[in-house]
Parts: sequence; structure tokens; C-alpha cells
Amino acid sequence: MKTKMTTVALAAIVAAGTAVAAVPASAATTKAAPPHCHTADLKAGFATGDDAKPEMGRTGKQTQAFIWFTNKSNRTCTLSGFAGVDMVGAQRTDGTWSLVRSSKKPTKVTLGRGDTTDFSINLLPVARSTPQKEKFVPAKFLVTPPNETKHFTLKWPFGGQILKQDGATHPGTYLNPVGQ
Repeated sequence: MKTKMTTVALAAIVAAGTAVAAVPASAATTKAAPPHCHTADLKAGFATGDDAKPEMGRTGKQTQAFIWFTNKSNRTCTLSGFAGVDMVGAQRTDGTWSLVRSSKKPTKVTLGRGDTTDFSINLLPVARSTPQKEKFVPAKFLVTPPNETKHFTLKWPFGGQILKQDGATHPGTYLNPVGQ
């Protein structure tokens, strides 16, 4: 019905001598894609269930921590890409470590109201006995959703320490895209 009415309306305009650009009939009935999720649309946190906790005591082998985003807005929105993650250390020598991205390709995740997605951070834990200059002791994480500039501040709940590779080209600690 809309297609027929669109065609009739365009024909009437053309007949009146007004030039118009051709618009496909499908364009009149297509819904716009949901906008991306803004920081204000979301809440975030660490997944802390027994099956989601990183094994920080398993030194020398990678483990994963998961951070979730939940859509708290009244509209559907999308996330695509990598979150920005800066780890702030507990030791005075730690400073802030901006995590690098994995080589995984991001996908688009659509979040309805109350929906949740997550992303993982690969971590390389080290023993407590590791020299201070070789370890990073996480205190908090500054997490910025993809394509946003405002961040969440999340307290690191798992303890342990990570091999300090903040200047490495291929560190053992890095993040994966949202939804993967």
C-alpha cells in the first residue's frame, strides 16, 4: 500500500513539473538502524561468577576476565568494536597501562532494553615473588564503550598481579572486541 502511494505521490510531483530525485520504494518503508550505545545508556561491571573469574593464581598461563555492558536506556542501541581499557596500578611504579587490541574482527551487537553483552581481557598472571619492576598490580580499570569518550571506573575485584608488558608489541595481556 505504501509503495503504491509513494509511486502515485512521485508521479503527481513530476506531472506538476517539479524535478525530484528518484527514491526507491523500499526506502520509504525501511526502518533506520538503531543508534550506537552511548556511555549514558549503559552500565558496566566485571563478571564475578565462579565460571567467569580469572585464575590469577595460575601464573605463567593466560586467563580471562570479562567486563559486561547492560543497556539501561529505554531504546535499542548497538555496540561494535573494542572498548578502551586503561588499567591503573596499585603500586606507585605501575602508572596506567592502556591495553592493546587483539586481531579479532569486531561484530555489531544490538542491545534491547535490559540486554547485556560482554568482552574479554586476556591476562598473563605472575607470581607474587616476581620482582616489582616486572609485575603490574591492577587496582582499577577505566573502561570506555566503543566510539565513546566517557568511561566507567571499575575496581579490580580479583587480586593477583600481571606480567608488566605495557611496552611490548605482542603482550600477553590484551582485550578482545565487544560481543566476543
